[in-house]
Amino acid sequence: MRVLIAEHDHARYAEILRAAAPELEVLTSGDSAELARQAPQCAVWLGQPDLLASLLRQGHKPGWMQSTWAGITPLLAEGLPRDYRLTRAVGIFGQVMAEYMLTYMLGHEREVLSRLVSQVERRWDDRPGRSLEGRKVLIVGTGDIGQRVAEFLQPFGVVLYGIASSARAQAPFAEVAALEDLPRMVGQVDYVLNLLPDTPATRDLYDAALLRCFQPTALFINAGRGVAVVDADLVEALKQGHLAGAVIDVCRQEPLPRQHPFWTAWGLLLTGHSSAPTSPAAMVRLFVENVRAYAAGQGLRGEVDFARGY
Repeated sequence: MRVLIAEHDHARYAEILRAAAPELEVLTSGDSAELARQAPQCAVWLGQPDLLASLLRQGHKPGWMQSTWAGITPLLAEGLPRDYRLTRAVGIFGQVMAEYMLTYMLGHEREVLSRLVSQVERRWDDRPGRSLEGRKVLIVGTGDIGQRVAEFLQPFGVVLYGIASSARAQAPFAEVAALEDLPRMVGQVDYVLNLLPDTPATRDLYDAALLRCFQPTALFINAGRGVAVVDADLVEALKQGHLAGAVIDVCRQEPLPRQHPFWTAWGLLLTGHSSAPTSPAAMVRLFVENVRAYAAGQGLRGEVDFARGY
């Protein structure tokens, strides 16, 4: 089986894949023209959606494509083919995303940034630290990553709530409500962690009306998709005190333009799309598992339903 790798770190991926599955013939390049020449020779593609989408636009198409990202938005662009099998990266981001969330949740409880200001001002800051124990946490998007984040948060003694496309029972959540229940749910929690994919139903979700429902002491963390947030509404909500702060990892345009209001918004911290980088070794393990299932005609982990967009 021939596999095409289209990745910025293509040499590393090729090295790991050749060691893990020497029976595969691996083609790759850092040159886009060379990738386009190789693509028709390969029924299976592995790589990042933006580079893979470029190959699709040129008229090439695989039998099966494995994305190295959890999000596959570039592959859903209008005009691109959808008559092939597509899988997204699943099962490899849970711990690193939980670590990201915990970093800023604990930093919020311990008031790390304001203590740094106190130090710069040479002012002794002896406020007692707070704890996550008993805090109510809403995970918006309880799929593969959201489920793992919940499991990592559980030992901290938080009360977990979730939002999914429809209400359901799901451990370890006290309640998983439907997307239409989001205004009610954000009004009763201390943390809102957005992990939703980009779909028509999730765009512009966090608008002025929803942000007014937040508790004024709540922290909002967006590591899902930038298009879920109406930027100007979030800036204004922070200014008006509708929520205590926001940690923004994903934006509508990346890198963020220099004139964007997020740079100077009160109570907003930018983390530059750093929340859950892909581990090439973990990604190759998932890919090899899927390669063997694909060869055997079995189901694939993370297979995308194009109608849903994830």
